[in-house]
Amino acid sequence: MRPIDEIHLSYPFYGSRKIRDELWAKGYSVCRDKVRRLMRRMSIEALYVKPRLSLAHPEHATYPYLLRNLEITRANHVWSADICYIPMVKGFCYLVAIMDWASRLVLARRLSNTLDSSFCVDALEEAISTYGCPDIFNTDQGSQFTAEAFTGTLRSKGIAISIDGKGRWVDNVFIERLWKSVKYEDIYLKAYGMVQWRR
Repeated sequence: MRPIDEIHLSYPFYGSRKIRDELWAKGYSVCRDKVRRLMRRMSIEALYVKPRLSLAHPEHATYPYLLRNLEITRANHVWSADICYIPMVKGFCYLVAIMDWASRLVLARRLSNTLDSSFCVDALEEAISTYGCPDIFNTDQGSQFTAEAFTGTLRSKGIAISIDGKGRWVDNVFIERLWKSVKYEDIYLKAYGMVQWRR
């Protein structure tokens, strides 16, 4: 999974065939089915235009996208969150980060070995207790962010909820750049054997 992740970071537009070819070039004997299965497990896929991209989880409430043509110039105006896959020496885990759009400051982060909502809620509560409440919180349609546990916390604080829709992949550019830095400048250099994350 680690070499797949490295290839995906370098060539995010590669699908399972191209990633398999890159793995072959690196000396790995692996079939496309296994690459595709591991990509699904890691929640990664090639960047390309897909029909019906913005389908939400059928059991979760839907929210509008509030950032269209909005000028964001001050801290605590808009926050966002995203999750990335972190390869470990044994297994893998997930890292969520909450970022302020104006300052690009990472306000809170949490690691988890499961993809439930609880670690996302913990990060959100830490960010709010440290920095106060934003006006708007924007995420993608991931089930962790549309779950009642997460959206209920936002609503209870009077925070407007914004969910990315079709064609809004660009909204994650800032946090995707963070993930690339985290992986290439820390994770891949240190090959952590257990969950260790310093402030």
